[in-house]
Parts: sequence; C-alpha cells; structure tokens
Amino acid sequence: MQRSFISYLTIVLKGIAMGAADIVPGVSGGTIAFISGIYEELITSISKLNFGLFSTLKNKGIVSTWKQLNGGFLLALFTGIGIGVVSLSKLVGWLLINQPILLWAFFFGLVIASVFFVLKQITKFSTITILILLIGVIVGYYVTIIPPNENTSEGLWFLFFAGALAICAMILPGISGAFILVLLGVYQDVLQAINIKNVKIIAIVGAGAVIGLLSFSKILKWTFANFRNQTLAILTGFIIGSLNKIWPWKETLSWQLDSHGKQIPLYTKSILPTDYNGEPQIVAATAIAVLGFGLIIILDKFATKKHSV
Repeated sequence: MQRSFISYLTIVLKGIAMGAADIVPGVSGGTIAFISGIYEELITSISKLNFGLFSTLKNKGIVSTWKQLNGGFLLALFTGIGIGVVSLSKLVGWLLINQPILLWAFFFGLVIASVFFVLKQITKFSTITILILLIGVIVGYYVTIIPPNENTSEGLWFLFFAGALAICAMILPGISGAFILVLLGVYQDVLQAINIKNVKIIAIVGAGAVIGLLSFSKILKWTFANFRNQTLAILTGFIIGSLNKIWPWKETLSWQLDSHGKQIPLYTKSILPTDYNGEPQIVAATAIAVLGFGLIIILDKFATKKHSV
C-alpha cells in the first residue's frame, strides 16, 4: 500500500495517542486504534511477523519483505507509541495525581463515543452476537473490580510474563494493558523503569510484550476473518464493561507509594459525584467528557466523508 508522508505522519500521531492511552490504567490503546480506524490493519500486519518473512527475504529481497510485512505502517505506528509512552508518561502520571477527575472524564467521554463507533461496524445482530456482546460486558466489568496485587514481584520471569499479558490486553479495546500491570503489581516498577531509562527491565518487559503480541495477533486475525460480527461484539462488550474503571468519581480503598514516596490510589470503586470526598468538579468534568465524545464523533464524520469521496 502506497502512502504519502502526511499519511505516515497521521499514523505516527495515532500511535502517540495509543501510547498516551496505554499509560493510563484503565484506558486501552486498542480502543484508540479502533477509534482511529487502524485496528484491523494493525492486527493483520502484526500477524505477518513470522518465519515466512525469512523465506521472502532470501528469495525476493528486502523491499518485498518490507511490503509483505507492511513495514512502513508498523514502523510509523510503533514509533508513535514509543514517543507517546516516553514523552507523556510524566505528564499523565502528574494528571492522575493532580487532576484525576478531569483526566478520567475525558477518557470516559471518548470511550462512550467509541462504543457507538464499534457497534456501527457490526453488520448483523443475531441472538448469538448479542449474547457474546453481553459476555464481553461481564468479562470487561469483572476485570475492573478485581483487587490488584499489592506485592510486586522482582523476578525477571514475572516481568516477562506481565509484559506478554499486558500487550494482549493493550490490543483488546476496553481492556487496559496498564491496568493489567496494576493487577499484577508491577505497574509502578515498569513506569519507574521508563522514567529512569532502566534498560534491563524495559528490555525484559518488552521481550514479553513481543512474544505475546505475535501470538495473540494471529488469534485475532483468524477471528476477524471467520467471525467478524461476533469478534466486534465481544470487543464492544469489553469496551462497555471497562467504563466502570474509567468512571471519573472514585473512592480509594487502598493506596501504594510511587517512585518518589508519594501515596497514589491502588484500588478504587466508582461512586456518585455527590458522594465524592472533595470537589467533584461536575461542570468541568462534564464539559471535558463532552469534548472527548465530540472528538470521536468528529473523527468518525471525517473518516466517513473521506471514504465516500
């Protein structure tokens, strides 16, 4: 697929948005990929990372191998994700501590809009499709209420496993890779490693992520090819169920110390704004949520108009 420089730049920007979303425990980069219209291309491209590429490289050369891999797309996207994670980790961390309601409200509005975006892609609603959607809602919700592991593991094998599991969640809309790291008790370790450029931990978690990504992408590609409506239904269910996690008003049930010795929320539950212990910022949060919702609607309208031309 031939793309212009502007097209690749747009993919980089989408990657930055995915990276920023994946930093937040509860927001999925996969949801951003869905919203921005690159999800299936991402899954298909990743699934092409196999030993067959070596045969293509040997027989047809680098150019053919790069085209088979859709290398330009993957390079641009993962460059953006890397930029988003590295450059925005401190900002997002600051917002989580200092402006959590507004940050969650923005993502809440964004994710609600994404539900409509994904539902539009289901071409036929059968009894099975609706049942699968409900199962997705239940599973997505259950993941948000699992008490996190407060005891971090320093074993390198555990960090490898955490990276593999988190990346699978990252490419599932509605299930946050960062939140999986929280559940496993290694979120702060990984975030600190990124902030201080701890190459050893980053490499181990990254290796786990690569293995998990290559394996899981093939499963998703197969389900899209053979059960597209059902796959979209369960992904939509995951997104709906995850709304509990990103509800702006929460009561903190347990805390943990960050890398600077400050207390940050570890385990929370959703509450009504009127029950919030502090300034609920209802007006500001509602405005921010509407902004997030509106951005997705605008992007959807723009994409629809572009495809109709």
